[in-house]
Amino acid sequence: MATNTEQIPDSSRHPLRVTWDVWSAMYLREMIARTMADRMAWFWMIFEPIATVAVMIFIRVYIRGGRNISGAEFIPWMIVGLMGFYLFREAMIRPMGAVEANRGLFTYRQILPIDPVLIRCFVEGMIRSFILLLFIIVGSLLKIDLMPDHALGVMMDWLSLWMLGIGLGVLLSVASGLVSEVGRVVRILTMPLLLISGIIFPVTYVPAQYQQYLLWNPIVHGVESMRLSFFDSYHTIPGIDMTYLWFWALASLTLGLVMHVRFAPRLKAR
Repeated sequence: MATNTEQIPDSSRHPLRVTWDVWSAMYLREMIARTMADRMAWFWMIFEPIATVAVMIFIRVYIRGGRNISGAEFIPWMIVGLMGFYLFREAMIRPMGAVEANRGLFTYRQILPIDPVLIRCFVEGMIRSFILLLFIIVGSLLKIDLMPDHALGVMMDWLSLWMLGIGLGVLLSVASGLVSEVGRVVRILTMPLLLISGIIFPVTYVPAQYQQYLLWNPIVHGVESMRLSFFDSYHTIPGIDMTYLWFWALASLTLGLVMHVRFAPRLKAR
């Protein structure tokens, strides 16, 4: 005679266990696709910031005639800013194509549109964190001082920029899934964001009466805070407040999650 336990299907698992298994499988799939689908993938991820730094050094030294930054060396200052911005940018942009790329998986009821979005955000953060560590190690070998003065502060600032990118990425993944033109517009806007976020030119160069407008941009708060953590003697404009950045991050993430719940059927059906 069969017992009660024998009547329970073997496939019955706790929802958290199902979610973990789904995320683990999607993480491996996404990581392989991100790093091994193109044999030049790692090269371009590392070459992009190197090329940008090289171009900026050329402009500052040979065209503007100097590369002095108050309280920091120019090359480490530029690398820190670019790494922080690229972390934010990739965490924001990459999730916009996640729903479309994984649409075939939605036939499995365990997989929701939010799953590939969150996995892409996590993968981008891991890749960018590895590249930052690689820059610090190689910089030390080349006598470029990239060792942070306040390591814990750098980790918190790095996490903050990552969360800002995740929040906007989750929100934009819904918007671009419903209106494809949103993705094109956001990608175009990343270049102006690079220019107005204090990545290439110090925010202290901006006249004092206009600096308050720069502080509307949450990226400025994250990048400048991370530079302050890297370089103990670095000086920036007054008003840097990480609470403001976290307000943007949590507000956009909350709105994005709500929109995913609201529009999940439409995202699956498109």
